[in-house]
Amino acid sequence: MIRLLLALSAAAFAVPAFAQDAASPSDKKPEQPIPPPLVSATRHTGTFGGARVAFTATAGETYLKGEDGTPKASIFSTAYVKDARDPNRPVTFLFNGGPGSGSVWLHMGAFGPKRVAIPSDARDDGAPPFPIVDNPDSLLDVTDIVFIDPVGTGFSHALGKTDPKEYWGVTQDAKSVAEFIRIWLNENGRWNSPKYLGGESYGTTRSAAVVNQLEGQFNDVSLNGIILISTILDFGAQANVPGNEMPYVLYLPSMAAAAYHHGKAPADAGTLEAFVEEARRFAIGDYASALLQGQALKGERRADIRRRLARFTGLSEQFLEEADLRVSDSRFYKQLLRDRGLTIGRLDARYTGRDYDNAGEEPDNDPSFYGIDAGYTAAINSWVRDGLKFNTERHYTTIGPVGDWDWNLGGGEGKYYKNVAPYLAKAMRENSGLKVFVAQGYFDFATPFFGAEYALSRTGVPAERVQFAYYGSGHMVYVRDEDRAKLSRDIRAFIRSR
Repeated sequence: MIRLLLALSAAAFAVPAFAQDAASPSDKKPEQPIPPPLVSATRHTGTFGGARVAFTATAGETYLKGEDGTPKASIFSTAYVKDARDPNRPVTFLFNGGPGSGSVWLHMGAFGPKRVAIPSDARDDGAPPFPIVDNPDSLLDVTDIVFIDPVGTGFSHALGKTDPKEYWGVTQDAKSVAEFIRIWLNENGRWNSPKYLGGESYGTTRSAAVVNQLEGQFNDVSLNGIILISTILDFGAQANVPGNEMPYVLYLPSMAAAAYHHGKAPADAGTLEAFVEEARRFAIGDYASALLQGQALKGERRADIRRRLARFTGLSEQFLEEADLRVSDSRFYKQLLRDRGLTIGRLDARYTGRDYDNAGEEPDNDPSFYGIDAGYTAAINSWVRDGLKFNTERHYTTIGPVGDWDWNLGGGEGKYYKNVAPYLAKAMRENSGLKVFVAQGYFDFATPFFGAEYALSRTGVPAERVQFAYYGSGHMVYVRDEDRAKLSRDIRAFIRSR
């Protein structure tokens, strides 16, 4: 009986093993065919810039195809186009940055017909429900708008057997976005419309790389304007690596702004703008000169620089001396308000947070990011799925991993020095009608305003066609109500000025 039970037991365990061994590759489920693009079009009306506008919103997928016509990637976009369609009306293409960020921030924070209303005064956005309200600051009175989510962001993704890494790099990403723009112009009959391109954060890097793809060849797509919000073009100058003195110079005016906001500036600082300008002059002048002297900086000259550096940073001379007069941005977030047990934000230094303890060298997290992310995530999903009737099982990626990003800009110096500002400068030199608008927040440490000024003041940039505007907020300048309204007015005037 025991031998019989053992034999039956062995047979029972052998059945699934036999079934697994019998399966062959030809028995596997065939790869599912790629479905047609999912698209939803809805009609709306709203008041923007004081004008009543009827428009069609198209939320949907556009397929990028290989040379053999096989779909390789799906780009999700949301286009807002005024009724009735006018082929001579401006159209503006917008995206965010990361790399790895969907266009949710500009879409639901600044320029879409709806926006999420989070606290304007640098307080945490809390828990739902988050108000989704009409946005009179949208630009739909002066331009149609197309929000683009590059591959790996939003609902955009690789198709079939395509490896998404094919799209993860400065040039690869730019080529895919440029291809999308060409397809959109084809399908909507807008080749002769005035065209604007814009992005925020890495989206400004993408803007420069995309204009290189659009205008850097003879079958070019000519642009009227580029909108840069929280700009990062020259990664080499801002790289926090040992031996590179430029980040200390470029971050100093932002440190002065943060010190001013949190009551750490001296009594004779004057206005924020005046104090920041004073810090600019010191940073690019005496401070830069002092840093270049390295260990040769000694005595009274060193003491003078240390005293003036303390004036602008709000930090003690003892701390500055221990840091060898070189304070990284990450140390500054922790040190400025250490006496109050607070850290300040990287994206927006107006925000404050409390760490696990007060002893660390750097903050646990960025209070200016966890202070806004919940509201935006809820808003984009609610608006696109319920308001625009785009129904998909995919999750919207607000900010997600896009693998190892390929920063190689090609041959020559592009292999070593990551700076896309020359792309922008070349496009402007070869297109006399191309202008650039640059929006910078005083309290932004992710892309400090002095870094943007530095990158766009180099040789070869037509400075007379670059317009700067400044705001009393941080990286997402539009989270502050006054700045969102000002940004809208500034860009509206920029588009009308053509």
